[in-house]
This record gives sequence, C-alpha cells and structure tokens, in this order.
Amino acid sequence: MPSIEIGDQAPSFQATLQDGSTFDSTSLLGRKSLVLFFYPKDGTPVCTQQACAFRDAYAQFVGADVEVVGVSSDSTESHQRFATRHSLPFPIISDSRGALRRLFGVPRALGIFPGRVTYVIDKEGVVRMAYNATLAAEPHVRKALEAVGIMREGTSPRRGDPCDHRRA
Repeated sequence: MPSIEIGDQAPSFQATLQDGSTFDSTSLLGRKSLVLFFYPKDGTPVCTQQACAFRDAYAQFVGADVEVVGVSSDSTESHQRFATRHSLPFPIISDSRGALRRLFGVPRALGIFPGRVTYVIDKEGVVRMAYNATLAAEPHVRKALEAVGIMREGTSPRRGDPCDHRRA
C-alpha cells in the first residue's frame, strides 16, 4: 500500500462524520487547507491527548483558514461521545472499514495497530506535510502548525525540508 507523500496530490474522498453527515474533501479545494489526522482509537490516553492538543490549537488553525478533521475506525456513536466528552470543535470521520487509511497509505504500527499519521494539505489539494509517530501526540499538532506557518509564508516544503516529518 503506497503512502501519500509530500508534494503528492491528496486523493479526493467522501466519508461519514460523527453526526452522520458526509465530509467531501473537494468542498475545501480553493477555499481552505486541511489538517487530516489519523489516530488509532477514541478514548485511549495518547489519542485523547492528541485530540485535545488539536482542540487547544484549533483557533490557530481556523485563523489560518485551515479545517481540522480527525479520522479513526471507531463508530459515529463512539466519535460523538468522544467529541462531546472532550469538547472537540472539529469533525471526526468514522473510517470503520479502513478505506480512508488505505487510500492515504497510513501504515499500521508494529504491523498490528492502526497508525497515527497527520497530513497538512493546502488549498490546491497538495500534501505539504506528513508526520508519522505512533506513540507521540503533541508533535503532530506542533508539526502541523509549523507547516501551516510555512504555507502562509508562501514557501513549499519538499522532501527533506523541515516539514517532511516522515519516520522510517
């Protein structure tokens, strides 16, 4: 399963959100950038820490014209409880069959667990940052904010640049 890399055109997709509505990635093209963060499971310690870190930085993303969207394989009902319990202001996609993970090539951690990868996608649909760290929560937000700052400055990260945060 090939993974999406910096400089690639992000694949277009539609997916179900925690409220049952449909998220269509093409609705953002030309209007907003997107932070798409994949995480393993609602309510687990690192996943909760990551979601709350995105919540705490949400105003910074909104101020930069960026939509934040979480993705995990949990049900819409689980996402509703998780979002309500932690006052998450952003939508969460229910990827129960793993189709979106496969589309983006999100690797499994230790070959078993769903991976934790964050992508920053610009208004034209180009991937500007990819960060993969299974056991770390906070760096996903920090790296995404750095990438958004670089995009606002008008520079374009390339492989090997500071926003290329892939891990082997």
